Amino acid sequence: MAVETATTCPACRSPLSEPALREALYVCPSCRTHLPMPARERVAMLADPGTFRERARGLVSVDPLAFADQRTYRDRLLEARRRTGLREAVLTGEARIDGLPVMLICFDFDFMGGTMGSVVGEKVADAFDHATRRRLPVVSVTASGGARMQEGMLSLMQMAKTAAARARHDQAGLAYLSVLAHPTFGGVAASFAALGDVLVAEPGALVGFVGPRVIEATLGEHLPEDSHRAETLFRSGLVDLLVDRPHLRELVASLVRHLSPARAERPPARREGRRHRPPAVTRGGETPWEEVLLARHPDRPTTRDYLDRLLVRFVELHGDRQSGNDPAVIGGVGELDGQTVVIVGHERGRTAEERQLRRRGMALPEGYRKALRLMRLAAKFHLPLITFVDTPGAYPGYEAERHGVWQALAQNLQAMAVLPTPIVSVVIGEGGSGGALALAVADRVLMLEHAIYSVISPEGAAAILYRDPGRAAEVAARLKLTAPDLLRLGIIDVVVPEPPGGAQAAPDAAAAAVRAHVGAALADLQRLPVRRLLRARQRRYRAMGQVGTYWREVVRTEMQELLDALESRLPRRGRDARETEVSPSPAPDGPGRQTVPSSG
Repeated sequence: MAVETATTCPACRSPLSEPALREALYVCPSCRTHLPMPARERVAMLADPGTFRERARGLVSVDPLAFADQRTYRDRLLEARRRTGLREAVLTGEARIDGLPVMLICFDFDFMGGTMGSVVGEKVADAFDHATRRRLPVVSVTASGGARMQEGMLSLMQMAKTAAARARHDQAGLAYLSVLAHPTFGGVAASFAALGDVLVAEPGALVGFVGPRVIEATLGEHLPEDSHRAETLFRSGLVDLLVDRPHLRELVASLVRHLSPARAERPPARREGRRHRPPAVTRGGETPWEEVLLARHPDRPTTRDYLDRLLVRFVELHGDRQSGNDPAVIGGVGELDGQTVVIVGHERGRTAEERQLRRRGMALPEGYRKALRLMRLAAKFHLPLITFVDTPGAYPGYEAERHGVWQALAQNLQAMAVLPTPIVSVVIGEGGSGGALALAVADRVLMLEHAIYSVISPEGAAAILYRDPGRAAEVAARLKLTAPDLLRLGIIDVVVPEPPGGAQAAPDAAAAAVRAHVGAALADLQRLPVRRLLRARQRRYRAMGQVGTYWREVVRTEMQELLDALESRLPRRGRDARETEVSPSPAPDGPGRQTVPSSG
């Protein structure tokens, strides 16, 4: 049994008793530093009382190399067992969190620095394999110095063993939430701990492959104080969430609920009024340039505004797991009318400061790679994907080019074309160029009445065509960028009505209209088997630009507009004569009299 001792906070030097630490979840009450937490206390914090059932308790480490330094490996193992009350550095077992069944993996840093030897690797792999057989999500909390050097290469090979077990669990379509506690280094960080569907870090945790002290000792490099901090990883887009320990259980329960197979695969609940399609708009009353100004209105609701009104229990996820977290793209998982969905959207910001930070929704490659990661999350868990489009285009700067924005856009287009789950896209504001399309390859494309969607901005087109951006209003009409234009072209499927004066005049009403149309679209799409869904999506985009029904309608409409324009320019006298000629008359046609043929 573990021995209770008094300790001192390493950050503020406040004295802390063991009972007080337990009560505070091993978070210093004075400075909020997150201290190492024993594995059994971790289990007690996360699991519903009385539900934890330990696995592989009988496994104990041996000394395969007969290793000894100042002390033998066997002596170190015996001391660690006595001090912690555990047989090894990890505790695994089935449990329930808020009633939801899970497999728990909790490390104890006090047991030889939480290092991973053969038994630790076996227990972790066994936990993943058992979870795969039982179709359970896995929740791990790691605190480790890495591989256990006393077991040599046998220890290193546990990285491959645990990663392979996680791969089998992943292929089974099961969720894995990885919580990175202080510290998580070496072979644990660089194997299964990095492979979570969602990565959560505790504040102040040091995480990485090689620790700062080892880097400085071996390379002589002096590192910044925050080089390995969780906060730095979060800013760099390498972890999804930074969560205080007192809120960890609630977050884990929410994510497990969203990503559980039973929830993801259940048929959508029927809703009242679903059989009646919500009303749509077919024609607008504003000029194209007036629509451009409405789409860009500074008070127009953003993606965040719609998420706040449409979703419950929304968990925003961050970062591309490569190089950064772009605030111009936001996304995560939440519930829409009782169904879990994945949401991704451009976010241009609500205030002047936010618009500057988020570049008015013009995303960097990191933003599109974050979106791609969320798309793959939707596919894995068979969750519908809803995207919100509101950007003048991808960010046109040097850094974006240097980091491969063109590749990021192409990868999104390819992924959405074959994503095996329903996709509904909503153009809510300004949809510009490839930066908009990279979130809008969908089974159903909805567009708000006063939104715009264009190959280029009117100002950009005017600058290219006339070398005069001031002629943007003139060019806007020619770009056919309004919702009715695009409905006629077959680019979008539905024009969603807005309140009088635009969505900014009544955001709640605008959100209600979006909810109704998105819900109707999802109801239609979720009736289709995945194979039919993908075939229909492929046919949709294969036909874009081909001469057919849409183009015949365009030609017919433009011919009628041309005839109307010609008629309006005729002298009044000529119009009167023309009207007389084409009006029904019992008199026989005289020499040279003609009738105007129908434009149809």
